[in-house]
Amino acid sequence: MSDSKPEKHRNWEEGGPERLYVLTSGRSAPSEAAPLDMVTLIVTRHRPTASMQPEQAAILRICDYPLSIAEISAYVHLPVSVVTVLLADLLESGHAEARAPIPTASLPDVELLEAVMHGLQNL
Repeated sequence: MSDSKPEKHRNWEEGGPERLYVLTSGRSAPSEAAPLDMVTLIVTRHRPTASMQPEQAAILRICDYPLSIAEISAYVHLPVSVVTVLLADLLESGHAEARAPIPTASLPDVELLEAVMHGLQNL
């Protein structure tokens, strides 16, 4: 007869799929009501609450000024797909606000800015 020892529990892997599954409650994409991409800017509207997941609270703490979803993902060390699901929940609850990035067409012309800069330097 062989003695069967109980299996040791595996350590919780920070980037493991089980942890990511728990963070998103099994969801793999945000709701259709919150279309988000990597350049969408996020800004905090309300402070974190005690009942929030630590990852959501961390997102709210770093978004005092607008950050893109790609930047948030890098700061909290989570995949963009997980961050978008967490952000969708924060947007729904009103804790955060999404802002579209400034379109390139509405930015001032580079040549005009250079002409103004040279004009000021000549004064």
